[in-house]
Amino acid sequence: MKQSNLQDLSLARAASTFAALGSEQRLTVLRTLVRAGSEGLRIGELGERTGVTGSTLTHHLKILTQAGLVRQEKQGRSILCAAVAYDDLKALSAFLLENCCADAAPDCGETCDD
Repeated sequence: MKQSNLQDLSLARAASTFAALGSEQRLTVLRTLVRAGSEGLRIGELGERTGVTGSTLTHHLKILTQAGLVRQEKQGRSILCAAVAYDDLKALSAFLLENCCADAAPDCGETCDD
């Protein structure tokens, strides 16, 4: 997702972003960058932490960057990668849960308010 206000997240936009996350390796890369915080990680360290290296890591970062979830910045001879779409990720979660239990029986005991 490109940087945008996602209060009215469209089904198409959500599907596009979930498609970018539709790989175990890409999801691992993004979760690792989220854990690293706004400072991010150098690409070598990211590869070490995730076990994804070389052209495979480059491929996954390209997809995550195109989706607006990751930023890559050259610093000297290194490339720094950071997750940048925290608000977008929260909006995706809210999108999934916005109608939680809406069609369930009132006494089903399920709740998404936890």
